[in-house]
Order: sequence, then C-alpha cells, then structure tokens
Amino acid sequence: METPRDLKFTQTHEWVRLEGDNKITVGITDFAQEQLSDLTYVELPSVGDSFGANEDVAVVESVKAASDIYAPVNGTITEVNSALLDNPEIINGDPYEGGWLFRMEVENPADLEQLLDIDQYEESMPDNE
Repeated sequence: METPRDLKFTQTHEWVRLEGDNKITVGITDFAQEQLSDLTYVELPSVGDSFGANEDVAVVESVKAASDIYAPVNGTITEVNSALLDNPEIINGDPYEGGWLFRMEVENPADLEQLLDIDQYEESMPDNE
C-alpha cells in the first residue's frame, strides 16, 4: 500500500492529517497494522478528553499483540471513529482513510512542526524498508 505523502508521522507509527489550522485526524500507519496483523479490538478515547504529547490515547489489539496509540501533540479529542469498535479490521484494509482512530483539536499548532514528514518517517523505519 502506498503511504500518502501529505501526512505527518510519529516515531511510534501514528499518522497525522492536518484538517485545518488546529484540527488533526490520527491513525496508525500501514507498517504498524502489518506488524500487528489481524486487528481484533480497538479501545478509543472519549470526546472531550485531553492528552499531552506522547500520552496513551487508545489501544489496538490483534491476535499477536496489544499496542498503545499515542497522542502526537497536546490536544483535546473532538471525534472518534466508532465504526472501529465493531469492525477493527477496517484499519487493516484501509489504515489511511476509513481506519482513522480519532480527531483532535491541537493546543499549539506549532507542535505539529516536530512531526516527521514522509521522507523522515521512511528513513526511521527498521532496515529502511
């Protein structure tokens, strides 16, 4: 699967799509969902919850492992993808569109500049895959 080039990324394999000056959509990368394999469960935050950068926000579980999902920046949850609660496998089939996890209002938009672009993310990958 081709990774969209307009996204930002974290070292922990979350992707971030800027949806305006201070709103973002967050999900996990294709690499992350491949490593986890078949997803069986997703635990999402509640709308209105606030998180600091790198705080645990959500959990995805597969037949292989459970993995924490981290806030890419400081912000407040504005929406969650509740379709994933009954169908977590959406992430496996469509990690960059239908498989998004949550949306946040960003506390300080300048923090987004600390995230990786596609080239930096790919360079950080194990074995530079």
